[in-house]
Amino acid sequence: MAAAAMLIEPAPDKTLDAQFRRDVLTGLSQPRKAIPARWFYDHRGSELFEEITALPEYYPTRAEVSILSQRCDELAEAIGRGRVVVEFGAGSATKTPLLIDCIAPAAYVPVDISGDFLRESCAVLAERYPNLPIHPVEADFSRPANIPSELKQHSRLGFFPGSTIGNMDPFAAVDLLRTMRATLGEDSLLLIGMDRIKARDTLVCAYDDTAGVTAEFNRNLAVRINRELDGTIAIEALRHRAIWNEQRARIEMHLEATRDIAFEVAGRRFTMQAGETIHTENSHKYDPRSAATLLYAGGWEPQCTWSDGDENFMVIVARAIGSELTA
Repeated sequence: MAAAAMLIEPAPDKTLDAQFRRDVLTGLSQPRKAIPARWFYDHRGSELFEEITALPEYYPTRAEVSILSQRCDELAEAIGRGRVVVEFGAGSATKTPLLIDCIAPAAYVPVDISGDFLRESCAVLAERYPNLPIHPVEADFSRPANIPSELKQHSRLGFFPGSTIGNMDPFAAVDLLRTMRATLGEDSLLLIGMDRIKARDTLVCAYDDTAGVTAEFNRNLAVRINRELDGTIAIEALRHRAIWNEQRARIEMHLEATRDIAFEVAGRRFTMQAGETIHTENSHKYDPRSAATLLYAGGWEPQCTWSDGDENFMVIVARAIGSELTA
């Protein structure tokens, strides 16, 4: 049977639920309300994000897929075959087959916070690759992940596509890169996607599509809060906004109150005035120099960098720097 190669890790306890509650209550209590972007990805949020990646305005997925497809031989040469691929924030794993076909990994370990979505995508991969051991891990990848002991004899490749690193401010991004290095260990490589700085209009359109899918994705965070934390947020009073912050080289997503509102979350009362926002996501953009600086700070030395034909996006292979240099 195809699924025989896939071993399901046990679902975690209520730790993630408690962290969600903590992050939401803390974020709504701040003078400038903000909630970490990782909480977008419940099952519906993951589905909506997959819809976003197919939108005409959303160039990153097409650009990254073109790089992975067209540079397969170069990727295989830079990475080698037989590594264990650890994908951080795997989601639907739509780009994963491109990598698997290029480098023939010894096993695949996807790590994602959305357990149901993770299992669905792994079942699809197991059908396609019946001889590939697949070990899904439901966890927050911002913390060190446990790699199955039977895979520890293999060198590892971290796979972090989609410019997810851009969702974090530089300090958090460096911390995450160091966490990934701790998870992957010595002699590891990292294959990472990074969105490039470009014209403001192109960037804003990518995060504020005409079909309104990104707006629904953004508001789904409030829907999730209402469902999981006994919230009473008036969803219809929240407007999606995407803003380019030139100084910080990032797109910001906000939920803006269109009128004064009062609501409860987990038994606590909050208010928002008309025009006040909840800051829900950042998407930092990089040029090759700033990307390399970030990777070095996180314990990774860039080895190869590729861009698509329009220079919208970068894919970088980096090698773990020796532990004596990252302590």
